[in-house]
Amino acid sequence: MSVEQRNSRVKMSRTFKNLRDIYRLSEKSVLDIGCGFGEYLRLFGRGSLGITTTQEEVVYAKENNLPVVFANAEKLDTLDTDQTFEAIWANNLFEHLLSPHAFLMKLKALSRPETVAIIGVPVVPKIVSFLRVKGFRGALATNHVNFFTHATLRLTTERAGWIVKEVRPFLFKNKILDVLVRPFAPHLYVVALNNPAFVYPGKKLKEWISDPHYQDLLKITKQKS
Repeated sequence: MSVEQRNSRVKMSRTFKNLRDIYRLSEKSVLDIGCGFGEYLRLFGRGSLGITTTQEEVVYAKENNLPVVFANAEKLDTLDTDQTFEAIWANNLFEHLLSPHAFLMKLKALSRPETVAIIGVPVVPKIVSFLRVKGFRGALATNHVNFFTHATLRLTTERAGWIVKEVRPFLFKNKILDVLVRPFAPHLYVVALNNPAFVYPGKKLKEWISDPHYQDLLKITKQKS
C-alpha cells in the first residue's frame, strides 16, 4: 500500500474520526508511537511527535517536514526529549511488545497529569469460534506476542497506573450503540487517563525494592515508605 493510500484510508476512517473528535486530538500534542509514514500524525495538533523503528519512515518524514524520530517503543525511557504530551496514540502496536506493562509505565514519564492514552489492539473475541471469521483472524497474526480480550486489555492498563475511561471499538460516537456492538468487534481501543498518584502495592514493592532490574519502573511512581 502506498503512502498516499495509507493517508487516504486514515482520513476516511470513521473510527479514527470518532476518536479524534471525541478526544479533540487535532488540538492536542500527541505522542504517536509506531507512527508509520505519519498518516495519523499529520492529523494531530501542534507539538505532536511520532516515533518509529523503521529508517525508511524516518527518511520520508524528514523529506515531508513531519516531526518523526527513530526510537524504540520498548525503550521509551531513552527517548531524547524533555517534552510531555497531552495525548498518547498507539494503534496496532501493543500486541507486538515484549513488555506491555513496562511500556505503559514508561508512558507516564512522558505524560502530564491529565494526559489521555488511546491504545488500539485486535482482540480475541469472547465467543472464541469467531476466530474462524476472517475479520477476527488478525488477533492471531504470527508476529503478535500478546493476546488481549476486552477484560485483559482493561486490567493490563489499570495495573500500570492508568485510569480506564472506556474500552470500545468507536464505530459509533454514541456510546450506547458502540457498547452494544463491542462483543462483535475485532478491534478495540482502551482510553485511559494518567494517574500521577499511582504507586505499586506494598507487597509488590517489597519484591522489587532491592532488585536493580526494577529500579527504572519504581522511579516513575511514588514509593511507599
